Amino acid sequence: MEYLPAWMFLALTVLLMAGFPVAFTLLGTALFFGLIGFGWSFFDLLPLRIYGRMTNVTLIAVPLFVFMGVMLERSGLAEKLLDTMAILFGRLKGGLAISVVVVGALLGASTGIVGATVVTMGLLAIPTMLRRNYQKEMACGTVSASGTLGQIIPPSIVLVLIGDIVGVSVGDLFMGAVLPGLLLVALYIIYILLAANLRPGIAPPIPKAELDAITRGELAARVGKALFPPLFLMVAVLGSIFAGIASPTEAAAVGAVGATLLAIASKKFSIKTLRQVMLQTTNLTCMVFIILCGAAAFGLVFRGLGGDHLVRGFLGSLAETHGKYGVLAIVMGVIFFIGFFLDFIEITFIHVPVLAPIMLEFGFDPVWFCILLAVNLQTSFMTPPFGFSLFYLKAVTPPEISTGHIYRGIIPFVLFQLIGLAIVAFFPQLATWLPSVVFAN
Repeated sequence: MEYLPAWMFLALTVLLMAGFPVAFTLLGTALFFGLIGFGWSFFDLLPLRIYGRMTNVTLIAVPLFVFMGVMLERSGLAEKLLDTMAILFGRLKGGLAISVVVVGALLGASTGIVGATVVTMGLLAIPTMLRRNYQKEMACGTVSASGTLGQIIPPSIVLVLIGDIVGVSVGDLFMGAVLPGLLLVALYIIYILLAANLRPGIAPPIPKAELDAITRGELAARVGKALFPPLFLMVAVLGSIFAGIASPTEAAAVGAVGATLLAIASKKFSIKTLRQVMLQTTNLTCMVFIILCGAAAFGLVFRGLGGDHLVRGFLGSLAETHGKYGVLAIVMGVIFFIGFFLDFIEITFIHVPVLAPIMLEFGFDPVWFCILLAVNLQTSFMTPPFGFSLFYLKAVTPPEISTGHIYRGIIPFVLFQLIGLAIVAFFPQLATWLPSVVFAN
């Protein structure tokens, strides 16, 4: 009985690896081991635990941010942005790839939905980059990495979920994620510039004659029209939070309304579009919340059986030999490895509730630790064999793009992501400075 939580965790892992649905695996494992550990009285506790999660006001932000992202996807925002940024950076070697990174960051700050961003960018950017004689690996890696920036750049759904689980203010996490998000954007651009200049054939510039055909006045007008919508939405959502006018949940509602207004302004809004957006939002939200119910049941049983004490004792013994920073490195390594097989929602709901309280007991800053988790979880979208960003991209790329091209293309971006994780780990001020300044009063 002492090691029942370990057997429970092992059973969950084996079932997930076997391909069983996450939500039902979590619930089924929790019910089976709950009956063994507590008997039938377990069913007296479970409804209260799930009801407590479902009545959490913070989580209302999830469907609202999803609605905002899906509505923006239908507004044609990405297409205008990409065309304009490509002209702006076109004279540089790798300029088109840099424009993809910038657009990915802007869409990430506008939507926060990786699937929508990767699919949209894949449909628009990959054919254009191939037509410009970009190396296939460079094109695929750039789009896949840029599409995942919405995981760390606020407003981010993963930050909402982590903040709720760990008990940290979502506003603090949004503010703390700004600099690490910009750091990742800078690292991606540095890699593209280095690769394009060391191997000019993989990312050629746009021909000068083509760019000279556009006057500066025309370019300035196009940049203004393309940048206004995402900047408007960023100011509406993040500005209302940082100024203390709205909570993250209220700001999510502002974002949903703002995205709808942008769709109306771009003449892409209709009752049919609204119905499709609402249906997709419902599907995505139900997926998140059914997993949340399963995770609540799993967490109840795991803690009730003493699983947190088992993990705490194990990590405590590691701390005695390796120190608390050694334990932090091991935990980050484990989460990175798990990301090869599970997506961010599963890791957030299964592993974070167990690991986060123990790590905070070691004295780590909660905002900094949550940002480290978010940066680490971002890599789960790009690490094979189950990187969802890779699946999304393969579904929309031309036939000449193979899975091998995508897998090889993401390797350098994953490495630079790990460099970004290490920089944030060694310089906690990147995550803690802005929240301390903005929310000092």
